[in-house]
Amino acid sequence: MQELIDRNYLKGFFLVSLAGMLWSFGALIVRSMVEAQTYQWQYLFFRGLTIAIVLSVYLLAKEGVAFVNSFKRTGLAGVLGACGLVAAFSGFIWSITLTTAANALFMLAATPFIAAFLGMVLLQEKVRYLTWMAMVIALVGVLVMVVEGMESGHLLGNLMALVSAGGFAVFAVSLRRRKETPQFTTIVLAGILCALLTLLILFFVNDTPAMPLRNVYLSTLHGFIVGCGLILFSLGARFLPAAELTLLSLIEVVGGVVWVYLPIFGIHEIPSVLTVVGGTIVLGAIVVDVVGTR
Repeated sequence: MQELIDRNYLKGFFLVSLAGMLWSFGALIVRSMVEAQTYQWQYLFFRGLTIAIVLSVYLLAKEGVAFVNSFKRTGLAGVLGACGLVAAFSGFIWSITLTTAANALFMLAATPFIAAFLGMVLLQEKVRYLTWMAMVIALVGVLVMVVEGMESGHLLGNLMALVSAGGFAVFAVSLRRRKETPQFTTIVLAGILCALLTLLILFFVNDTPAMPLRNVYLSTLHGFIVGCGLILFSLGARFLPAAELTLLSLIEVVGGVVWVYLPIFGIHEIPSVLTVVGGTIVLGAIVVDVVGTR
């Protein structure tokens, strides 16, 4: 029995780690765009569409055409969760194109604490004293990076990263609010809503989804990576405690900062001292909370 538990734990650890590693390439992919600050909405359209297709193909292979019935069980919580993911998708792309990758990714590391706060307010979930302490520490780290953003002109990008973190937190809370809500269906809905919203915005600004072919390839690749990562994460999450999941989520943050820094990928983006300090404070807060949970 213990051998089976150990094997499942290792399986979950590998799957979730692989998901985090896949997601960590997101910042690098966005940084490789042509005229990134011009094609954010077009990029979001193709990425959202790809995520919806990847998850739909997976559900079709797993459940057959019966997966369509899952949309009937989505409910208000699922719709709100999908809207949260749309905000997360949009905020991530805008933040990466308006500020440094390190700023955006370290801001995203605050997501667990935003989710904890929303869970306390909306679901009356109890928050441990150590988690409160970790949230305060993380807030200090976020404020350090916001100040750095004001000094370097990246304030809007930092704020969009917080919007992304808040969107992911809303998605997490929506799943806890109504646990029978089909998680994958919510993600498919988010991808569809993201594509429709961007089309609507492009229509009102008299623009089209057209963008350089390189950007189309990159956005499709990014959507494929996000979709596959979500599948791996969900498969592995059932074998791991929440503490390990939170800790393993740091792979995306740390990996993303490293990839854009390494000269071999052609970006070589060096984070500022305040960004490193603030990000280290946020990561330290997560480690404090994880250790307390264990």
